[in-house]
Amino acid sequence: MQHVEVPVPKAKKNELLLKLEAASINPVDWKMQKGVLRPLLPLRLPYIPVTDVAGVVVVVGSGVHEFKAGDEVVAMLNPFQSGGGLAEYAVASVKLTVKRPAGVSATEGAGLPIAAGTALQSLRSIGAKFDGTGKPLNVLVTAASGGVGLYAVQLAKLAGLPVTATCGARNVELVRGLGADEVLDYKTPEVASMRSPSGRRYDGVVHCTVGVRWSAFKPLLSATGKVIDITANLSAFLTAVLHRVTFARKRLVPLLLWPNRADLEFLVGLVKDGKLKTVVDSRFPLRDASHAWEKSIEGHATGKIVVQMEG
Repeated sequence: MQHVEVPVPKAKKNELLLKLEAASINPVDWKMQKGVLRPLLPLRLPYIPVTDVAGVVVVVGSGVHEFKAGDEVVAMLNPFQSGGGLAEYAVASVKLTVKRPAGVSATEGAGLPIAAGTALQSLRSIGAKFDGTGKPLNVLVTAASGGVGLYAVQLAKLAGLPVTATCGARNVELVRGLGADEVLDYKTPEVASMRSPSGRRYDGVVHCTVGVRWSAFKPLLSATGKVIDITANLSAFLTAVLHRVTFARKRLVPLLLWPNRADLEFLVGLVKDGKLKTVVDSRFPLRDASHAWEKSIEGHATGKIVVQMEG
């Protein structure tokens, strides 16, 4: 990564030029740099990384009627375009941009698109509902102090679900304070198995970490329990295919985020109403974005790593 000067991008049809205020880094961003996602996300270099941003509309492209210059917004940028979030300006599609209400800061908003969106879609895959009509499903959230995990705990409780969560010792009280009913220090020998202290079987697992095999989850699940794997590798995808073709009742389900405006509006609304919180691990100015990048790669952040644009 290099900090360079490039021309301000131009908004085309159904696009907005944003002056950015904040951007949040997700693991998928540096996995793209490493080439892990090359078959799915081929990039043209040089490339400005990061997709999750908040800012102010500067220019409205043709065909756009619902936004105007001066609107504060939250957006998920197109990962295929060479103009991402670690910049002073970026172009966003109206399809993945929502207005940011008063009371929702740029930092809070920038944390939402991928991390909170992944948590939301994972819980829906388990069967969670947010209109009061859902069943009381028991949920396990692994790596619950990470970007996705902290949102998953909060959203599961908003859906009225009993939540067991795993995290490191230093974050136990934070995760409990966000609503988890049971919090397990994953390094403690007696709870390393992820078994619920109350003896619950899990109807769903939001699996946010790596290195845990399907076989470790299977005995912890209810008869029709699902493990929603947000960090799935080839082995996990093959296991998921096997479960599908054999009509297995207990299943591993790799999650591929399907970004959409409705979900983003829902999440921003929850933040506005004080029902959902973006937990910020650390903030970096744009000039120090490389340090934010390195911190994300280290993998020990509690919540979101945010880059804030000066001026």
